[in-house]
Amino acid sequence: MSTEVYLLFENLLFFAIATSFFALVGWAWRHSKPFYLPEPLPEWFKIWFGTVQVVGLLLPIAALVWGIWQGYSSVLTILIPYLVMLGLQILSEIVTLRYFHTVVWVMVPYLYLPYRIWQLYEGMTLLSPTNETVWIENLLVVNIVLWTLNYALDLSQLPRLLRWQSE
Repeated sequence: MSTEVYLLFENLLFFAIATSFFALVGWAWRHSKPFYLPEPLPEWFKIWFGTVQVVGLLLPIAALVWGIWQGYSSVLTILIPYLVMLGLQILSEIVTLRYFHTVVWVMVPYLYLPYRIWQLYEGMTLLSPTNETVWIENLLVVNIVLWTLNYALDLSQLPRLLRWQSE
């Protein structure tokens, strides 16, 4: 089986399992109160969100364009699934928060972020290191750090998101 077919299968399987989980939990909690983000958002959130957009989205898109332009198929093999799954996470968050107003939204990053970190690590193993692609490898490492920090941040904000009272 080719690497591309394997990655397609792996990503489809993850998406099917994650979406099934969200649907099952959403159904189980269908009678809970509608969920809305606590307002106002913390001041630091805008800076962090901008950092995530630049490092986690715009730089990989630029790397993808570079990979297409330079003819590095391994860069495409790594970054296309990464960007597709990032898009599907965003779509899952939009659907669960804005359409269904369900607390399932809180769970979306807890499934997608570890998988994204795995994708990036797996991408590092697939990348043939050359002098020209060393910056792509560094970008993957930086993104592993970014998404790991994002996961920790999500965990730290869980009490606020669920409106747990501190005493």
